Amino acid sequence: MTLIKRNNGLTGFRSLLSDFLEADDPVFLRHWNGEGVPAVNISESEKSYEIEIAAPGMKKDDFKVNVNEGVLKISAEHKEENEEKKKNYTRQEYSYNTFERSFTLPDNARDDNIKATYEDGVLLLSIEKKTLSVSKAKEITIT
Repeated sequence: MTLIKRNNGLTGFRSLLSDFLEADDPVFLRHWNGEGVPAVNISESEKSYEIEIAAPGMKKDDFKVNVNEGVLKISAEHKEENEEKKKNYTRQEYSYNTFERSFTLPDNARDDNIKATYEDGVLLLSIEKKTLSVSKAKEITIT
């Protein structure tokens, strides 16, 4: 059996479109990983943990951040609708982005003191560390 490929004159356009939609890093997914969630950087300093989430095009009201039983959950939902009416046509565009990420906090993280800011397309969470007391060795007398 022979496979015959037809060329209807659109091969170049289809190839270009296919390359754009199937690219590893198309422009509209530049800050998102392959699972449909934004890229995350986590760093640790002496006093806190920092979580940076690249989520351009969103507003701070799009995010929900909560903590439950030591699990930090970050979610976002952004809807956008554009409609343009002209004499001979109507153009409507819809955009919908959503994601959810969960992180198990370390034992020394203070889940009651988390600060969140959103600026220039980056959500920054700062989680203060608990000061763990070091127990001193002591002798116990036997009675």
